[in-house]
Order: sequence, then C-alpha cells, then structure tokens
Amino acid sequence: MTVSDADRAAVAAELGRAPRAIRAVAHRCPCGNPDVIETSPRLPDGTPFPTLYYLTCPRAAGAIGTLESSGLMREMSERLGEDAELAANYQAAHDSYLARRDEVARLDGIAEVTEIAGTSAGGMPRRVKCLHVLVGHALAAGPGVNLLGDEALALLPQWWAAGPCVPVAEPETAADEPSTSSE
Repeated sequence: MTVSDADRAAVAAELGRAPRAIRAVAHRCPCGNPDVIETSPRLPDGTPFPTLYYLTCPRAAGAIGTLESSGLMREMSERLGEDAELAANYQAAHDSYLARRDEVARLDGIAEVTEIAGTSAGGMPRRVKCLHVLVGHALAAGPGVNLLGDEALALLPQWWAAGPCVPVAEPETAADEPSTSSE
C-alpha cells in the first residue's frame, strides 16, 4: 500500500508529529486532506497497535472531544443495554473492525497480533469509550456499519467549513509518464 508524500506531510501537520504505521488514507475530508488513516496492527518497532482507523483532523477531533465531555458516551453505553438492535449493530461493527484489521495484518505480512486479538477499539462491543475511534470507523467504513459512529458524526459541525486545518495535500502527478494529449 502506498501513501503519497503529500498525504504523509498533511497527516504529520494534522497530528503535530510523524504518523506511525500509516498504510492508507481511509477517508478524506471534504477539504481534500486525509482525516482518517488506516494503520498497521503493529508499529515498526513491533508494538501492537489496535487502532485501525485513526482520526487525524484536529478540528474534527476537537469537536468530538466536546461531544465526549457532554456525557454522550455514557448515554450511548446505556442505550446499548436497552436496545437489542443497536447492541447487535455495535457487535457487528466490532466484528467488522476485527476482520479488517486481520485482513490488513495478512496483507502486510504480519503474523497474528495475539496481544490485541479480540480487542477492537472505542469500547466496542460492550460500551462506548472513545467517540474519536467510532467516528473514524464510521467515516472509513461508510454509513450503517457503526451506527453509534454515524450518530456522533451527525452531531458534529462541518469542521471543514472554515477551510483546511493544514495546507491541502497536493496529489502526486505522473510527470515522467508520456502525455496522452495530441499536442
């Protein structure tokens, strides 16, 4: 999997540090920059890294932090105990997360990461512990996969409306490829 230098630079600017174990841009903000990256289940030094979808946009992260401080996670966790359909979706989201992380490990030639086997992120499948992870999963996987992530995402302001939070990553061009124009 190749991530462009421009995308790596944008993610580094968003995070304020070099990204670790980045393997793909999982979602792009409407401004054009990556806002969710997909990471390898092991860091380069061998440390297990359970967060498959890592939200990188500081504006989105800040808005999610506001939601977390509002008590939303507690309310969502309570609903999991009361709504069997919601709990079943959350279990399926957990299973989907684990399946994709296992697939990523295989694609990257990584042996099973036993230290994090069965552990997804964000509190799945029993409680809501981190909305950042749930929103990242919802953005990367698309609507309907993680209903609680979709719900939190719908509550966020349009974090991109003021323009990019860091300079927009320029797409790489194929300057060395022959032109197909008839000039």
